[in-house]
Amino acid sequence: MHRAARIENRYHDFRERRARRRGHRATIVPYTGYGSTAWVRVLGRVLLTAPSKSQRTEDQSVRGWRSFTSVPSAHAEVTVDIAGTRTTVIADRGGVIDTTVQATLTAGWQTISLSTHGGRTVEAPIFIVSDDSTVGMVSDIDDTVMVTALPRPFLAAWNTFVLDEHARTPTPGMAVLYERLRHANPDSPMVYLSTGAWNVAPTLTRFLSRNLYPAGALLLTDWGPTHDRWFRSGSEHKRTNLLRLVDDFPSMKWLLVGDDGQHDEQLYGELVESHPDNVVAVLIRQLSIGEAVLAGGRAKAEAHSSSPVPWLYAPDGAGLSEQLDALGLLSQEQQVIQPEVPPE
Repeated sequence: MHRAARIENRYHDFRERRARRRGHRATIVPYTGYGSTAWVRVLGRVLLTAPSKSQRTEDQSVRGWRSFTSVPSAHAEVTVDIAGTRTTVIADRGGVIDTTVQATLTAGWQTISLSTHGGRTVEAPIFIVSDDSTVGMVSDIDDTVMVTALPRPFLAAWNTFVLDEHARTPTPGMAVLYERLRHANPDSPMVYLSTGAWNVAPTLTRFLSRNLYPAGALLLTDWGPTHDRWFRSGSEHKRTNLLRLVDDFPSMKWLLVGDDGQHDEQLYGELVESHPDNVVAVLIRQLSIGEAVLAGGRAKAEAHSSSPVPWLYAPDGAGLSEQLDALGLLSQEQQVIQPEVPPE
């Protein structure tokens, strides 16, 4: 294991022992997952919280910078109850639960239960993809559904530690575009893929709901060192999850949405090149000149002129929606987003 990871482990061990001595108990923060009719990808995090704060943490989770002062419960045992069948899974060293459990469920929104020793049972919404679904949607968050306009090195820190969730600005027209896709295509999955930390998942979920974006699974990452490097790679996180979605649903075609701050185009281009039959189109929100400068530049649209799938470019959701209409990708025959709000 990398030296930085060993140091982080010792630090987390110290904080966990101290928290337990003070009477803190394990609390599960559930995240929205997804699955097929035969399996479920379960997502969540186990934290140690003071008894007086456990109810608030479970009901509305930890906000902003406070989420990064929470103590993770490393390698906690979590019982997953899916339709009466219980399975024990183990959280990672950061308390994150990300595991696949075999289960038989019907398509649509379902609810599973998560519990750990000494903590309350919580429920997590899961979107089960129909066996008949053929098209899904993957969307970036920063500068795609949420305007940030910050230099990339400061982006995550600002969104996490400084900016109040109510002050975050939705990208013009994107919620309307996603809602049109939801109504036109009611049976398929919606996935938000970001390099943000799992700590801010509840905040991002509330932002998406407040601004009328369709509900869907969040695939985030856990900051800090890994077993072989000082810091996790955001690009590798996205690349790995894109390939995993292709493996999870081999017959699915994905509509990929991002911005032209270089990384999304590169990663989506790699997927188009390696799995052209699994991509139906790529939608790129063009940053303004100021946003592009802060993002470190942007790639050129003509670089994808020979691509086997359409690449659509526009500065907002309205422009992308017009181009989707022209290509017939908003017709009822296409399936992109689920039709309903996940259960409470």
